[in-house]
Amino acid sequence: MFTAPVLALVLTCLASLILFAALGKDAGAALHALLLKPFLSWYSFSEVLLKMAPLLLIAQGLAIGFRANVFNIGAEGQFIVGALCASALPVYYPDGDFPMMLPAMIAFGALGGTVYALIAAALRTRFGASEILVTLMLALIAVQILNYLLLGPWKDPRGFNFPQTVMFPDNAMLPILFDGTRTNISLLFALLASVFAYLMMQHHFRGYQLRTAGLAPRAALYAGFSAPRMVWLGLGLGGLAAGIAGASEVAGPLGQLQRSVTSGYGYAAIIVAYVGGLNPLGIIASSFLISVIYIGGDSATVSAGLPVAAVEVFQGLLLFFYLLTFTLIRFRIEFDRKVPA
Repeated sequence: MFTAPVLALVLTCLASLILFAALGKDAGAALHALLLKPFLSWYSFSEVLLKMAPLLLIAQGLAIGFRANVFNIGAEGQFIVGALCASALPVYYPDGDFPMMLPAMIAFGALGGTVYALIAAALRTRFGASEILVTLMLALIAVQILNYLLLGPWKDPRGFNFPQTVMFPDNAMLPILFDGTRTNISLLFALLASVFAYLMMQHHFRGYQLRTAGLAPRAALYAGFSAPRMVWLGLGLGGLAAGIAGASEVAGPLGQLQRSVTSGYGYAAIIVAYVGGLNPLGIIASSFLISVIYIGGDSATVSAGLPVAAVEVFQGLLLFFYLLTFTLIRFRIEFDRKVPA
């Protein structure tokens, strides 16, 4: 199960050494900064855990749909909508006088992300629209809604004209897990989601239905499994996870709604899900790896002079080599032989 990801990582490292050398950089130092520096201090490692939380949470939700051949490519939009819905409470109650502010924010974020994803489910089941295109276009719309709110009604009047809301009150912030770090309890949300995904996909009848719908759609049809229900479930759970991740982001490291909430977690989570083999346990490992690359990439751009694009290429190579090795391991390639006349 983990042969393809391990081979993909090795091939990615080898290809990256060549790429970094071609850029005129010290390839060994760049790879050291990219993959090892995040482990050299407790604070750097805690930042890895902070990055890991949204990636793991979103990827677990997406993987459930992917295994049923329901492809939610717009989790970034659901992440943003979750952040928007969660931010509404501290924006309109800046003094924190809303009862149970933080639980309500998480609930609003979850609801917003779910509803936004279910728009694609409705269009897929009712009109046969591709959920790939619909979720992707909805993600673009979510960015424009975010820009409108930050430049308009939600803009902090004392924010020196920056596109951001007011800072959230203390009771709207997630508790910190480790003193002296920014790692918060969203990491626990992600780990709980992993347990839920594992139990559902491996030990629950609904998970069996989803797996069957993905592996053998005709068999699922003959067994009486509802195809529309699988679409609603796959997209709904993906949106739910992305919405909670969005709410956790504004109630965690950001502490307000700002443009940087469009950090690309929703798109990176697709890589995380596939490099993890769409397996809940594998996704935990892959989310940790991608988080290391994120934090190590920041270090490599400073210490080794790598351009930001090179770090993004590293992530892309990882997905490319995973798909390549997975295909070569799972399928046997045969070439047509010419039949003599």
